[in-house]
Amino acid sequence: MIEFKNVTKVYDNNVLALSNLNIQIDKGEFVFLVGPSGAGKSTFIKMLLKEVDPTAGEVIIAGTNITKLGHKEVPFYRRKIGVVFQDFRLIPTLNIFENVAFALRVIGASEREIQKKVPSVLAMVGLTKKRNAFPNQLSGGEQQRVSIARSIVNSPSILIADEPTGNLDPETSLEIMDIISDINRAGTTIVMATHAKDIVDAMKKRVIAIEKGTVARDEERGKYGYEI
Repeated sequence: MIEFKNVTKVYDNNVLALSNLNIQIDKGEFVFLVGPSGAGKSTFIKMLLKEVDPTAGEVIIAGTNITKLGHKEVPFYRRKIGVVFQDFRLIPTLNIFENVAFALRVIGASEREIQKKVPSVLAMVGLTKKRNAFPNQLSGGEQQRVSIARSIVNSPSILIADEPTGNLDPETSLEIMDIISDINRAGTTIVMATHAKDIVDAMKKRVIAIEKGTVARDEERGKYGYEI
């Protein structure tokens, strides 16, 4: 599903972010991406989203070398990827239903499709009764549930979670992880970047540790392994 082949990224200020990185993630895997700040995790995620290109090497997603995608092809590629951020990024003037529906409207989905899919994903994240509420009426955990619903309403093959529990208390974090685990069990490939040592250690999933732009450790049922 995801393959980085000899990927190096050097930014314009001569900062080496990734160095000859080789990673393969299979379809349906759940992978934690860990490492100290500045290790290269953000660059890895930006490459998955085609926000930055490697200086050398190839990034292959579902058999497609995305480093060769043209500008007009990128929006269509990104529809296959869901993203959950630490800061939710909800639209404050839209209610919960419309925040999730927005992801469908931007790709031209029909109203019939929207009315079918949005209630389904809201039910999955336990927010059916909150569909008419606005973001400022929700707790942090509920806002993150909305963010997750929005990220999966297009049925992406890959879900990228970038510090999704960073602003949440421990109990709410576990609830969010249960939802993400359910999404993974349904067949979606999960790549989650995090500093949450307790979550990584409890989940016992594959852990890829990046340090100074290279893979320092890759364990099938690993632990966080870094001081926070």
